[in-house]
Amino acid sequence: MARNKIVVQEARQALDQLKNETASELGITNYGSMDKGDLSSRQNGYVGGYMTKKLISYAEQQMAGGSK
Repeated sequence: MARNKIVVQEARQALDQLKNETASELGITNYGSMDKGDLSSRQNGYVGGYMTKKLISYAEQQMAGGSK
């Protein structure tokens, strides 16, 4: 059972794109279509951690009135 629910459903596609871009930057290809169980916890954790880091950076930029 998934505990993380997307509050704004329209954001799902953007979040999936961000997840795939982040995985690609970390050298994990075809992340969107692969079985995540084949990856180590560390690899999956890196993707989530770097996604969070990017989202915080985007939010900080927005708060400061800047753009990406």
